[in-house]
Amino acid sequence: MSGTFLLKTLHLETGRHLYGGPRQVLLLLDGLRMRGVGVMLACPTGSAIADAASAAGHEVITHDIGGDLDVSAISFLSRTIERRKPDLLHAHSRRGADFFGGLAATIARIPAVLTRRVDSPDTPVVGSLKYLAYDRVVAISDAVRAQLERQGVTPAKLRTIRSSIDAAACQPTWSREQFLAEFNLEPTNRVVAVVAQLIPRKGHALLLEAWPEIRARCPDARLLVFGRGPLEAELRSQAGQPGAKLAAAVSSAAHPADADPADADPASSVTFAGFRPDLRAFLGHIDLLVHPATREGLGVGVLEAQAAGVPVVALHAGGVPEVVENGVTGLLVAPGDATTPTAELAASLAAAVTGLLDDPARRRQMGAAASARIHTEFSPERMVEDYIALYREVLA
Repeated sequence: MSGTFLLKTLHLETGRHLYGGPRQVLLLLDGLRMRGVGVMLACPTGSAIADAASAAGHEVITHDIGGDLDVSAISFLSRTIERRKPDLLHAHSRRGADFFGGLAATIARIPAVLTRRVDSPDTPVVGSLKYLAYDRVVAISDAVRAQLERQGVTPAKLRTIRSSIDAAACQPTWSREQFLAEFNLEPTNRVVAVVAQLIPRKGHALLLEAWPEIRARCPDARLLVFGRGPLEAELRSQAGQPGAKLAAAVSSAAHPADADPADADPASSVTFAGFRPDLRAFLGHIDLLVHPATREGLGVGVLEAQAAGVPVVALHAGGVPEVVENGVTGLLVAPGDATTPTAELAASLAAAVTGLLDDPARRRQMGAAASARIHTEFSPERMVEDYIALYREVLA
């Protein structure tokens, strides 16, 4: 960064768990601090990002933020702005941050930036009004930007800054043997994983529908499902229901701290492994990541897998095609339209997965290409420089 750029930024992140969005906020805070930009984080009391940011040495201000309807967050932010006097507020959309951040910045009369991470539409009229309070709205992919334009956000206000990944931190630190033992796998198993919250738009049900066909063609395939969410009981039932043609009942592997070896059945073909904060320590040991999301802003889990040299099979949806280069770093399956039968889509997904599982040389080639692309096009340094340029533009 040329010249002196004295700036204090206040960041608002209301997510309580270290999913993809909050991890991006931490990367940005670290990068901005290294470039001499002052950073402060406002977040929920007791949240995982509060602990992580504090451990990293960042200034953290917390409040019991209850969610989208907790209007007390507005007065909390207004007081914080008055006391800390930031030059700019940067809201990271989640659990009301997009509403509260813009209102508080307007009241305090300071510039505000919003990062939008999902490509799903807002609530009509009311949902779109929140963007009026922001000087700039950042989309993490062209797909998100297109959705915002359809909602009426003026193109002059929009910028695209893609998510980033610390590729070095994605290299596995576990041995292959440790990985196999942790999830009761055999050396001959071909391991498929899905990394996403267990919510409808992430497409787990579609993958589980395709799984019997995948197992029929690749009997040694094993599926690890990483993530938690409201659909867990329903997905477990789908995986283990009579007639599902799975090789065995579903096993359960929880966090490392509360895992019980008795819960894991070595004969199972599907393991619900919960949310693993240590995911990057072993993700590079899987053979293939499947991302069956029907809506996706960009996909941090996809970025992390590719950084670790793992090829990806995903639906051609949202911002995923901006991350997965079809035929080069992975395979994209056309999702069809609302009239496309689920069985037809599941068959296409199964064909793509089994095609790569049966071709280890192609998997290695795609994995190497994916890792190289992530290093060059999705680096934290690039993201940080883009945000600094945006802050300059807003403050000018």
